Amino acid sequence: MTNPHDPYEQQPYGLQPYQPPPQQYYVQPYAYVRPPDQGMAVASLVCSLIGLVMCFPAILGIIFGHIALSKAKRGEAGGQGMAQAGMIVGYVVTGLWLIPVILWFVVAVLALGAASAS
Repeated sequence: MTNPHDPYEQQPYGLQPYQPPPQQYYVQPYAYVRPPDQGMAVASLVCSLIGLVMCFPAILGIIFGHIALSKAKRGEAGGQGMAQAGMIVGYVVTGLWLIPVILWFVVAVLALGAASAS
């Protein structure tokens, strides 16, 4: 008596029980993940620090900081902290440069007003 569902039963020569082909799993190789680019954040901080000597680079530091911060929040680049630091330093330096400029204009207006009154 032969059981057709018995896998250990001897089969006649040439007839083998059906076995499905082995499944092949393709493993993707690991790719090197490059760290995100943080060039704009570095440029923001450097320009803001150079703004201590000259006013105009601090304004560029603010602009680069906003661009770098938006890229960092979207995940396109790194350096979120450096971008924030560049923006903060840029705003402070720009404010420090604006104080003497505003005072100079106030003094100039007062001097012109006093000169025209006499």
